Amino acid sequence: MKKNRRDFFRLTGLAGMGLAGSSVLQAFSPRSENSDTPDGDIPGGVAKKQHVQKFNMSGYAAPKLDIVRIGFIGVGSRGTEAVERMSKIEGVEIRAICDKRPEAANAAKKKLDSTVHNPEIYAGSEEIWKKLCERDDLDLVYTATPWDLHTPIAVYAMDHGKHAAIEVPGAQSIEQCWQLVETSERTRKHCMMLENCCYDFFELLTLNMARQGFFGEIVHCDCGYLHDLNEEIIWSKNRFVDMWQLKQLGKRKGNLYPTHGLGPVCQVMNINRGDKLDYMVSLSGNDFLLGEKAKKLAASDDFYKPYAGKAYNGNMNTSLIRTEKGRTIMLQYDISSPRPYTRIQMISGTKATSLKYPLPGRISKGDAWATDEEYKVLEEKYTPAIILKIGEMAKQVGGHGGMDFLMDWRLIDCLRNGLPLDEDVYDAALWSSVGLLSEWSVANRSATVDIPDFTCGSYKTNSPIDISMSKGGTTRIRNVQNR
Repeated sequence: MKKNRRDFFRLTGLAGMGLAGSSVLQAFSPRSENSDTPDGDIPGGVAKKQHVQKFNMSGYAAPKLDIVRIGFIGVGSRGTEAVERMSKIEGVEIRAICDKRPEAANAAKKKLDSTVHNPEIYAGSEEIWKKLCERDDLDLVYTATPWDLHTPIAVYAMDHGKHAAIEVPGAQSIEQCWQLVETSERTRKHCMMLENCCYDFFELLTLNMARQGFFGEIVHCDCGYLHDLNEEIIWSKNRFVDMWQLKQLGKRKGNLYPTHGLGPVCQVMNINRGDKLDYMVSLSGNDFLLGEKAKKLAASDDFYKPYAGKAYNGNMNTSLIRTEKGRTIMLQYDISSPRPYTRIQMISGTKATSLKYPLPGRISKGDAWATDEEYKVLEEKYTPAIILKIGEMAKQVGGHGGMDFLMDWRLIDCLRNGLPLDEDVYDAALWSSVGLLSEWSVANRSATVDIPDFTCGSYKTNSPIDISMSKGGTTRIRNVQNR
């Protein structure tokens, strides 16, 4: 195959085109079990697909729900924390909890006030989650399972009349991204990917500043997920069921976890709402740590022998993205190197710049960062309504400093007030797809790859998300003690 991939995609339809007034896209699954994908072969093959937008879910306000009845699927550490957070929001009824491990489901139930919530337990088999989705007394299915189940559960839940909330990333193939979009449009049920970093305090502050023109025109953003997870997660026998995350690192090469950094900057840039991601390239280095760690552990512990001798994902992945309007994004990923945590979160505009990491966050309108006093003035002026309303309470409840609770509260408040969600199905599909497409680019010597427009052209007229809380904000919080 010729080296010019963009020409190839255009010829085969993968870049997206207009046909008789309809948006036509072809998708492919850019992931292969074989890390040595031959140059020119698209991993997973070409899945020829046509998609015409059946209903625009961007800005869609579903009918109001006085009470949001929730079923939780997957209650490991992340899912159990979500159960606890949601139980503190008025207007929520937790009616079902599901995990294939009965002990996990019952442990999550014990975290609840039984006078308010008395969920039915679903456990004991691999597909017991389907029984939960089939109930007729749930409004929302909240999923915190291993990655491979996010799309199947969300699709099944929407097909059975429920809104879906899924942990990140939302999909494991481009085809799955389209499944989320098609199902949400057909059923008119929300599908929100639970990107909590969009609700971090600094990200909300700078998003509000961007909305009010503080940065001028956004030119470029740096973002990523750089987090040393070696001991905490990757090699922990008890953190993830069946060591599923380590298995992902052993069969995939690229950015496996793009959304924490990408989601907030896409919102700042109004991606899917005025601009779109156009194309990208991705570069990965070798693995200098994971393989050696596996050998060392296997030498003294037979548990790790199946993981020794594998070619793991490289330490660092860097992806570069260009938008249709000519703006750029640098996205990085590294979860195995010994380094301080950072999502970078740099916004560069024609009038100002901000940078979150290393902490504390900084803002500048020139060639020097604002002083503490100047920053405080800006913070007081631009702090958005959601933080003013429940920010302190969110810090008390917790969850990554409060952003998890802000995310959950905002989701429930939107559902109860019949408001559009801040993160819709097109965001779930797009932000997830960037990681998947990075794998294809890495496998093909960092070739350029076009990014699908999951909105099928409606991004041109979709309105930016409204964080002013001019509507809603009525949902109260149950009594919370200081922690």
